[in-house]
Amino acid sequence: MAAEIHRRILLAESDLLLDDVETLRLNEEPEAPLRLREAIRAMQIRLGRRNPPLPAATLDAAHDLVFAVQQRLMAANPKNPRPARHTSRPSGQPLFTLVREDRKWKVLSLPAPGSEEAEWIELVESTVERAWDRWCYAQHQAIRAARLQTRPQVALAVARAAWNNYWLLVQDADRIKERLSVSRPLLAGRAAAARRP
Repeated sequence: MAAEIHRRILLAESDLLLDDVETLRLNEEPEAPLRLREAIRAMQIRLGRRNPPLPAATLDAAHDLVFAVQQRLMAANPKNPRPARHTSRPSGQPLFTLVREDRKWKVLSLPAPGSEEAEWIELVESTVERAWDRWCYAQHQAIRAARLQTRPQVALAVARAAWNNYWLLVQDADRIKERLSVSRPLLAGRAAAARRP
């Protein structure tokens, strides 16, 4: 409950920032004042971004950053059956993470909802299956590295990262399916009630 109140407060504050940007646009100002740029940066820090640079001085850049902040806040609405996503990344966009000793691993995320629910769920399931396949591959490579005694610690760290990614996607997909299954009867009931004379 406290997190939702915090999210709504931040959303209201971002609306005020957007109002400031729009007022400057209406006044045909070419640049954002330092006060507004610092307020946008402070908002990004409050959302969890570490050491963001001071936003560019142009109004276009300020406008884009405020929209990005609002997108993150609206995506955090617990009533939306959306997949979790990597911080500062759009839904469905993978992230590379450093596992050990300059070894990177692509961390998958579930795709954003599409127009058709059935197609979206199919994409979600395919992404989870792909994460499983990637874990199997990483596990095989860890076993091979242990047998050949060629950096088995690194291969094991990659296998752990792959498993963690797979397991988080499984939990996220289950949560989405559960929310959708709960919302379907509610929507069907409302539609039936609306059709009654």
